[in-house]
Amino acid sequence: MTAPLLTVRGVKTFYGNIMALKGVDLDVNEGEIVTLIGANGAGKSTLMMTTFGNPRAREGSIVFDGRDITHMPTHEIAKLRIAQSPEGRRIFSRMSVLENLQMGATVAGADNFTDDLARVGKLFPLLEKRMHQRGGTLSGGEQQMLAIARALMGRPRLLLLDEPSLGLAPMLAKQIFRAIRELNERDRLTVFLVEQNAFHALKLAHRGYVIVNGEITLAGSGRELLERPEVRAAYLEGGRR
Repeated sequence: MTAPLLTVRGVKTFYGNIMALKGVDLDVNEGEIVTLIGANGAGKSTLMMTTFGNPRAREGSIVFDGRDITHMPTHEIAKLRIAQSPEGRRIFSRMSVLENLQMGATVAGADNFTDDLARVGKLFPLLEKRMHQRGGTLSGGEQQMLAIARALMGRPRLLLLDEPSLGLAPMLAKQIFRAIRELNERDRLTVFLVEQNAFHALKLAHRGYVIVNGEITLAGSGRELLERPEVRAAYLEGGRR
């Protein structure tokens, strides 16, 4: 079996005195798409942000490729080729699409910039047509594509995606999920995906976890979790597909 690229053990994260993560255990193996599903406020984004160093885990450990990154500064984590596309996109709205992509490439350096630009342009053709347009003038779906493309410009070994389909029309969401699958199948990119759209996320993922009130309550293959009656009842509109 493939060794875990990311290992989370006993992680507890607090906001002030409130414990948001209550001892989370989770693995992401190299070459996998792993998804974390749960309701609003369950701790999904908190786990994603804790993995990237902000906020910090107060207890437990986070290990990437055999290296403990639990207390490492976020900019040092990024240098290990972990990239994040955060919830809410958070692109640089006053910068052009090209400038946003240049910002994403700072970790990887300039040597492969032209090739990487062509690669993300092929993945997201809409962006290729808008290279000199300000990020803030893009549609929501285009901004999400830009956020993912910016993360990819760092040539990550692990891509953290936080709610990539949030607020998107179904057709655009499908395009995003299709791009994630292509990146995984073509480039063997390892993806850790936090997503409220449980049906599409579990269809896409090799494995998944369910988080409830800061605790992992279920784990299994994407297919197994899709078939679990409690998952269907809670996250798939009572089992309707």
